[in-house]
Amino acid sequence: MSAVAQPDPWHPRRVAMVEVQLRQRGLRDARVLAAMEKVPRHEFVAPGLRDQAYEDHPLPIGCGQTISQPYIVGAMLEALALEAEDVVLEIGTGCGYQTAVLAELCRQVYSMELFAELAAGARQVLGGLGYNHVNVIVGDGTLGLPEQAPFDAIVVSAAAPHVPAPLFQQLKEGGRMIIPVGPELLQELQLVRKLGGKPEVSHLDGCRFVPLVGKEGFAGEY
Repeated sequence: MSAVAQPDPWHPRRVAMVEVQLRQRGLRDARVLAAMEKVPRHEFVAPGLRDQAYEDHPLPIGCGQTISQPYIVGAMLEALALEAEDVVLEIGTGCGYQTAVLAELCRQVYSMELFAELAAGARQVLGGLGYNHVNVIVGDGTLGLPEQAPFDAIVVSAAAPHVPAPLFQQLKEGGRMIIPVGPELLQELQLVRKLGGKPEVSHLDGCRFVPLVGKEGFAGEY
């Protein structure tokens, strides 16, 4: 007799998160909503914080970094209008949650993380969940990953003082980048499209992210 699959006790919380925090706040991309309903966000946070995993606020993940609130993740990915065959570069793996959502949406995900400790943890959780088309690389994300470029889309999960030129260069023609831009205490999300080799910038919501540290970002110790 085959084993009966056990119900996921966290699923109702994910359904509520998607309905209240995403759909009721105007997000409509069916693929993004389905991916965020599927990915077990609680697996990506420390055991002591799991009861807060589906709440509407960021959580600490170590190394001075955070996992973004669910709405911000959904809004950024919806703005990118991702397609199933896209190859995507993520800057700032963190705990790997957004990486997993991207893996549900795209053919291939490359994710760069400055902190080796966070990268190792993300690899472990992502591998355990079966996300095998994800590559987590330790390095300066502000310089991108030229050996795998060009990318259909780039998502930057930390605040930059400006759009890093190497990242824009690594977009395909017609590609899209979502990035928080501004000073360290307050930024705005910008959607940058590469059209005719030049940036076309749309200004989206105000936001607050941890700083993007690196040669083309903010200076910092790591």
